[in-house]
Amino acid sequence: MMKTSLQAGVAGLLACGTLLTVVLVTRDGDGGHAGLAYSAPAKGPYVALGDSYTAGPGITDPTGTPAGCDRSAGNYPALVAAGLGLKGGDFHDVSCGGATTTDVTSAQNTADGTNSPQLRALSSDTRLVTIGIGGNDIGFGSMIKRCVAMGALYRLAGSGTYVAEDAPCARAYVNGGSDAVTAKIDTAADRLTRVLTEVGRRAPGARVYVVSYPAILPSDSADCGREMSLAPGDVTFLREKEEQLNSMLRRRASDAKATYVDTYTPSAGHNACTPKDTRWIEPLAPENPAAPVHPNARGERGMADAVLHMINSAL
Repeated sequence: MMKTSLQAGVAGLLACGTLLTVVLVTRDGDGGHAGLAYSAPAKGPYVALGDSYTAGPGITDPTGTPAGCDRSAGNYPALVAAGLGLKGGDFHDVSCGGATTTDVTSAQNTADGTNSPQLRALSSDTRLVTIGIGGNDIGFGSMIKRCVAMGALYRLAGSGTYVAEDAPCARAYVNGGSDAVTAKIDTAADRLTRVLTEVGRRAPGARVYVVSYPAILPSDSADCGREMSLAPGDVTFLREKEEQLNSMLRRRASDAKATYVDTYTPSAGHNACTPKDTRWIEPLAPENPAAPVHPNARGERGMADAVLHMINSAL
């Protein structure tokens, strides 16, 4: 009787598709970063939505269409799909460099082709969705470029010897009680909520994971002069704005009953100003294959591990 009950229980588990997940530690060829591989039932179809931090430009030659999206075969969606054993039609990566929340719902023109509205890849059959978006909504890339230019002037002026101001770029965005970046984050928050609502409508049976941005800059501003050419106070300013953006992503994911994936915490100590064989994010002049100020292969692996960990935790 006990044996029959056990067999029935196992059969029930298999019928429901619930299997134990085995975590295997592997080694990533780039710098020895530990990666996670999961032996689990297929979770697809899986659709990956997002911007360049999802697409992973420069790590490998572009894959998929349009070529202008600069998707890498080594980006975190591809690694997540591989970790879950998803192949062929069970995996759709529609992320695209330069994408904003608007480009998730509308077509996006690139330098080499047009990316269809990313939400078009979703259907009632979709069972897993990751989305990494928001940085372009607040113009974070443009902010970094502006702050780098002002940092160069700061250094020409003696790096604080003749001009006491050590955060010239921050002052360009914060004027009295008005903070232009915070206002953009608030606007992006409302747009993200609308996107997540639409994801839920189009893929009601899917688990949705909102993926944060990994740490781009260090907590100690003195550690980031040569690689990023930023004034010390602007390192702090940009880091705080990224943290503010991630906090917004966390809140809106929770409100939408989606799962937030923290990639910022595990990337601490692997920012753009750490050594070449340690960093997840490349500096202005990349030393590992990647776009400037974007994740390298190690970073995408770290992001994939964070996503896989959350998927595993939900089993």
